[in-house]
Amino acid sequence: MNNYKNTSLWFNTMDQEPTVRNPLTSDIDADVAIIGAGYTGLWTAYYLKSLKPELNIVILEADIAGYGASGRNGGWVAGFITGLDKYVAPMPMDARRECCRVLFDNVDEIGARLQEESINADFNKGGVLYAAARYPEQERLQRKLLKQLYETGHTEEDCYWLDAQQLEDKVRLRNGLGAIFKPHCATVNPARMVRGLADAVEAMGVKIYEKTRVSAVKPRKVTTASGTVSATTVVPALEGYSSTVSGFGRYVIPVQSLIIATEPLSDSLWDEIGLNNREAFCDGSRMVSYGQKSADGRMIFGARGGYVYGGKPRSDFSLKDEDFRIREELMFDLFPMLKDVNITHGWGGSLGMPRNFAPHAIYDAESGIATAGGYGGQGVAPSHLFGRTLADLILNRDTVYTQMPWAFNHAPHKRVLRRWEPEPFRWITSKTIVKAFTWEENLYQDKPGPSLGKSVANKVSDTLSLLMR
Repeated sequence: MNNYKNTSLWFNTMDQEPTVRNPLTSDIDADVAIIGAGYTGLWTAYYLKSLKPELNIVILEADIAGYGASGRNGGWVAGFITGLDKYVAPMPMDARRECCRVLFDNVDEIGARLQEESINADFNKGGVLYAAARYPEQERLQRKLLKQLYETGHTEEDCYWLDAQQLEDKVRLRNGLGAIFKPHCATVNPARMVRGLADAVEAMGVKIYEKTRVSAVKPRKVTTASGTVSATTVVPALEGYSSTVSGFGRYVIPVQSLIIATEPLSDSLWDEIGLNNREAFCDGSRMVSYGQKSADGRMIFGARGGYVYGGKPRSDFSLKDEDFRIREELMFDLFPMLKDVNITHGWGGSLGMPRNFAPHAIYDAESGIATAGGYGGQGVAPSHLFGRTLADLILNRDTVYTQMPWAFNHAPHKRVLRRWEPEPFRWITSKTIVKAFTWEENLYQDKPGPSLGKSVANKVSDTLSLLMR
């Protein structure tokens, strides 16, 4: 039997080992069949059932609710989505700001839903810091990001620059040069949130079948080893596990993100670090490092990982893995005062990366298939918003959510999603990008290695970043 409490620190904070719901054992009929009991699938079920209680909704989960990225992530509930700028760029500024407002309000909506459903997930809205620290080139990247945020529709109230002293008043990083601060971000214990949400939708009358792996999806039909579900609407909510179902791995591939957690830190050490409001934070490195202060006083720190050849998701991790040493080095470099603390947990998960690097909520009425994803590693908040969007699309409701640029009604996948290149091109490209970013990181920190100059490094890494567009 699995020890699910070892899945991540978040699962380990739960009072008891998660119970496993019964699997599907026969052919059944349903109005809606959802594949995946993560945030996207559960929120879609939640809003469908809220809007139309008579719907017969079933969820099929390969393992247990929250076993995928929903129970393994860094715990950010952020009012933004990577890649959304692709959609909003052609829109007038008023429309861009309306889109941003929906994203910002979504953070508070999640907090409200958790409170309404009595889900204790340590929700805390402290904002987020995009810091420039450790080396001067990060300031260039963060100021460029701030300009892009304003162009996307953020106002000066939604995000603004902190100088070095203002940054230090919030968090003390090595060589902190400044930061973007955004108030529209919360932190959460994601495992408590996803498991509580599963209980909530089950109480609403949604049937969840765990340990039920889906092998094939066709219009209005879902096949598993133990039974078939015939449904008017099918919702593949797979994200980083899209490649496990035939056909879906062509559009969304799994990319790993790895996270470490320290032992609970003393009050005096937290006085030295800061984060008094439990702000989320990241620095401007290409390694996509991020973190937060947990409710029980641990430092949570992660960085984007790699890609497994063939687009295979990864679920098993050990703190002994060499990949975690890179996360430790990055954390100690940002927070030298943590050098002597114990690292107690290390885990990871597979996030979904679409080829067009933009999020989507799609409903094709002709086939009865609806899907959402492409969150780029920031899915805790958008999955709620996109689940709500899918519910409105499926029920043919004209709402503010169905008018958003991520909503595609009656659009086949091929008109919205692009196919990834075949192997070995995906693997070679991913390795090249990671090595280039690592080289750039070492160069900026004056570590031994090829010396081509920092301006050249900027150009090389900027060019490689375009491969991800």
